[in-house]
Amino acid sequence: MTRLALVTGASRGIGRGIARALAAAGYRVAANYRANDDAARSLTEEHAIPAYKWNVADYQASREGVERVVADHGAIDILVNNAGISPDRFMHKMGDDVWRQVIDTNLNGYFNVTHQVIAPMRKAGFGRIVNIASLSAFAPNYGETAYGAAKGAIISFTKALAKESIARGVTVNAVAPGYIDTDMVRVAPQEWLDDLVRNHIPAGRLGRVEDVARCVLFLVADEADFITGATVDVNGGQIMR
Repeated sequence: MTRLALVTGASRGIGRGIARALAAAGYRVAANYRANDDAARSLTEEHAIPAYKWNVADYQASREGVERVVADHGAIDILVNNAGISPDRFMHKMGDDVWRQVIDTNLNGYFNVTHQVIAPMRKAGFGRIVNIASLSAFAPNYGETAYGAAKGAIISFTKALAKESIARGVTVNAVAPGYIDTDMVRVAPQEWLDDLVRNHIPAGRLGRVEDVARCVLFLVADEADFITGATVDVNGGQIMR
């Protein structure tokens, strides 16, 4: 049977692009989303990708959501952790509620969903987990103390889980996008974006969701069984590690 992929935060932006690319490549895909019913409905109507609504920051909701996906479609072979928020704040202006929201969604949310699938993957002897990190894990911008901390922690989460899992046929990798042309980036002032592209991204453009999706497709393939614990940068050369 064709492998089943679950993509979190898939109603818009990078997550939607990944879900579409997986479906186009022949995978069965289920999409998680938190709030945007219209975007989720269009994903289902236009691309035949079923959408499941729950907040990944809630452990019990994640457990019940994954159970619904499995009941409807069978075991999850591939998990792409993508759901995230980015309410940038300077530390001295940040309330603890903002900090907790970012950490609960962008870090704890990855645990909450992964915890539901890792044991079945190990038992099956196959699994692919891809965690969407960020350039901000290595070069956070102003106002990204919470976001950068969460994305940096995802890199360590990826490495530790990869070491635990590879002997059971489960690979765990991360993709770290730079500035991708999505709604989240387009809220920035155009003058700032123009300077970013002209002076800081050697490729001379913003990334596209397809750039990220192609990396995910590579990492989830059956043939990628010797690649684990890696982080793939998708940033047009903005930082080179």
